[in-house]
Amino acid sequence: MYAYAGFPRSLTGLNTFIALLDERKARGSHDEAGRDATPLPDKANIRERGTANQTAVIGRPAARRVYEFAPVIDTFLKEHFFGDIFSLDVLSFRERELATVSALASLPAETQLRSHLRCCLVVGLSEAQMKAFVSVLEAKVGKAEAELAEKSLNTVLPNEMRAK
Repeated sequence: MYAYAGFPRSLTGLNTFIALLDERKARGSHDEAGRDATPLPDKANIRERGTANQTAVIGRPAARRVYEFAPVIDTFLKEHFFGDIFSLDVLSFRERELATVSALASLPAETQLRSHLRCCLVVGLSEAQMKAFVSVLEAKVGKAEAELAEKSLNTVLPNEMRAK
């Protein structure tokens, strides 16, 4: 289902971004395009890269009952998300996780939001940065999204501090 639930939203987001760039250009603003990602080596094992990236972001090997129930989901996550996408070097893991928690707070997807807030801490974002993220979310996205993010962060932080 991710192809039907996620890709249409991605296409809508890209079209919205294009419209914004067109509006800015019409007003005389010039936005410099970012660089392309560095191509992966021809012999790159995307499953190995994805597993390594997923483990780095989560902080441990991924193990969930859903992967046993639907093993193809584990393949999609490791090979497509963490292999193909997370191997692109235009964004850091920190930047990708901030984008992820922004989207999850907006959907809303509370369980996944809590999981990715933990990932934010694993990839090196501080408690203060995560609290600042909630403030930016409120100012730029909305109060409901920020309240969900704050509630989720307040659940995650005490658990992560105890785990250390």
